[in-house]
Amino acid sequence: MSTPATPGVTVNGDRLPLTGVAAHTTALDWLRGRGLTGAKEGCAEGECGACSVMVARPGTTSPTEWTSVNACLVPVAALDGQEVVTSEGLGSSSDLHPVQQELAVRGGSQCGYCTPGFVCSLAAEFYRPGRVATDEACDHEHGPNGVDLHALSGNLCRCTGYRPIRDAAFALGSPEDGDALAARQQQPPPEPRPTRIAVDGAEFVRPETLTETLALLTERPEAQIVAGSTDWGVEVNLRGRRAPLVVAVDRLPELRELSFRTDYVEVGAALTLTEIERKLNGRIPLLAELFPQFASRLIRNSATIGGNIGTASPIGDAPPALLALDADVVLASPRGERVVALADYFTGYRETVRAADELIRGVRLPLPLAPLVGFHKIAKRRFDDISSVAVGYALEITDGAVVQARIGLGGVAATPLRAVATEDALVGRPWTEETVRRAAAVLAEEGTPMDDHRASASYRSAMLGQSLLRLFHTHPQTHPGRQEVPA
Repeated sequence: MSTPATPGVTVNGDRLPLTGVAAHTTALDWLRGRGLTGAKEGCAEGECGACSVMVARPGTTSPTEWTSVNACLVPVAALDGQEVVTSEGLGSSSDLHPVQQELAVRGGSQCGYCTPGFVCSLAAEFYRPGRVATDEACDHEHGPNGVDLHALSGNLCRCTGYRPIRDAAFALGSPEDGDALAARQQQPPPEPRPTRIAVDGAEFVRPETLTETLALLTERPEAQIVAGSTDWGVEVNLRGRRAPLVVAVDRLPELRELSFRTDYVEVGAALTLTEIERKLNGRIPLLAELFPQFASRLIRNSATIGGNIGTASPIGDAPPALLALDADVVLASPRGERVVALADYFTGYRETVRAADELIRGVRLPLPLAPLVGFHKIAKRRFDDISSVAVGYALEITDGAVVQARIGLGGVAATPLRAVATEDALVGRPWTEETVRRAAAVLAEEGTPMDDHRASASYRSAMLGQSLLRLFHTHPQTHPGRQEVPA
C-alpha cells in the first residue's frame, strides 16, 4: 500500500486536516466540532435529513455531481481528499443562495432546525445535471422547473408543513452564469486516495486497490467493511459499536463498474443505488420499481448494492427483487473469484456463505429478463421507511400459461428467500384469477413470519397473499416473450 497523503477534507473551499480523528467519528460530529453547526443531529440513523451536506462525487452525465448525503452516517475519514459543502458554504445572511432565498421568502422555515438539511438536499437537486424546465403537466412531486421532490424524501420537517417547502423548490430557476458550484461540476471529481488513520488503537483504512484490500482482509479477518455506511453508521451512533479496523471499499474501481454482457448484466458492488438507477435508466424494469421505494434519495445516494446484500438483513429491500431476477453474487478473495447464486448466499440471520477474506465484487443479473415483473413493499410510510414485507416478482407467461416464476420475499423469515412452493403452484397453470387465488393461499404460508413492532405475523402472511392478487389485477393479460436489455 502506497504512503497516504496527510489526511484532510476540503470544506466550503478550505482544506481542513483530519488530525487526531477517531475512526468512528462521523462527518457530522467533526463538522460541528469545527464550528460548522448548520447541520444538525435529529435521528442519527439517516431518516430525518437534518444533517444533510453536499459532496462532490463522480457524475453520471457530468464529470462531477454535487450529491447530498447524511453526514450523521458517513465516517469523516471516508471523506479524506474529498470536497464537502455545508449550508454555511452555500450562502450567508447577507448573500443568500437561491435555495436559501426561496425558502426564506416563501415561509419554508420556522424553528429552522431542519432547514439547513433541506437547503443542502435541495441545492444538490438545484445543481443536478439534466434538470430542465418542462411544458408537460406536472404533479405534486415534480415541478415545471424539473425539480424532483424525491430529492427531499429523506428530509423531515415538524413545523412548517411541506407546501411552502415545495413551493420554494418549484420556484427555483437555473444556476446563473458564474455560479462557482455549477462550474465545479464540469471539472473532474476528487480522485480517491489511500487513507490510513489510526487513533487510540482503532484504524480506518482505504486501500488503493482490490488486491491490497483482499490482502488486508486476509491479515485482519475481524475488519469491518464499509461502503456507504448507511448500516454501519447506525450501529456506531445508536448502539455504540466500535471496530478495531474499518476498511472502506466504496471507491475501489473494480467494484464500481456496470457492464452489459451477452447473457447477463453485472453491477459493481460499490455503485450506489442512485448511480445504478441512473446508469440503467429503466432497462431492468423490476429494479426501476424497486429504487423509488428504497429508503430515500439521501440514503440511495450513499447505500450500495453490495452493502444491502452484505448486511444480510432479512428486511433489506434489494434481495427480494434480486432473488426474483435470479441474481448471482460474485465473491473475490486472494484465491480468485467464485460465483454464488443469491438464493444460496444467505445461511441464517445476518449470516452468509462469504468467508472472512472474501469481498462482494458485484452482482450478476441473467438475461434475458422475464417480461412480467413487480416489486411490492408494505411499510407504514410510502417512502423513507423499513419494509414489513417486500415481494419481488418475475414471471413469464406464454399462451396464457405461466411457464416460469421467480418470487423473492423479505421480512417473513430469518433470511430473504425464494417462495418456491408458490412458484410451483403457478408454473404450468393458466394465468387466471382461479390459479392466482390458489397460489396466493400458498404464498400466505411461505416463510416463518414473526410479530414485532412493525407488523404482526398474521398481517405479514395476509399481505403476502394480497400481493400476488394485486400483481394479477395489475397485469391480468398475457405478455410478450422474455426481454433483452439494450446496452
